[in-house]
Amino acid sequence: MSKDILLKIAHDSIRSKFDETAKIDKEELLKKYPFLEEPGACFVTLKLDNKLRGCIGSLEVYGMLIDDIVANAYNAAFKDPRFLELTPEEYEKIDLEISILTPALKVEYNNIEDLKSKIKIGVHGVVLQDEESRSTFLPQVWEQLPTFEEFFKQLLYKGSFEEDALEKGINVSVYEVMKVR
Repeated sequence: MSKDILLKIAHDSIRSKFDETAKIDKEELLKKYPFLEEPGACFVTLKLDNKLRGCIGSLEVYGMLIDDIVANAYNAAFKDPRFLELTPEEYEKIDLEISILTPALKVEYNNIEDLKSKIKIGVHGVVLQDEESRSTFLPQVWEQLPTFEEFFKQLLYKGSFEEDALEKGINVSVYEVMKVR
């Protein structure tokens, strides 16, 4: 898997908004890089001056990896509801990271201590889900929230879950990522 081509696809997807010469020749790319046709789910994270500037992704596979990268890069730059659309000036300074996800695995747990023993800090991305809501943090979020308690407190808050949702047995799934920078 060529990291350079993945980054180029993501950058071209964003640049296409500002520069009509930034085209993605999907047919040619699939011929040259057959792995792009494989099913894949990813998140694209944009940072500006080391601060989050956009992050959009897919937790499940919906199609080919190339399509997920193109859509999520564009959406991270222009459709993340937390931010205004990325400007051409900001684009010139962004750092872009693609996180390709493994399939999420449900974690069976009896109590918080049991759950804590099954979570690999710094390795696992985590999904919390009930009938109405779902929230996730990529494994990279452990860098800002390095303890189990901080990480889960913020993840519960992000999904508007009750503080005692873990005690009540909310669904927890984990995944890992291959980071491309």
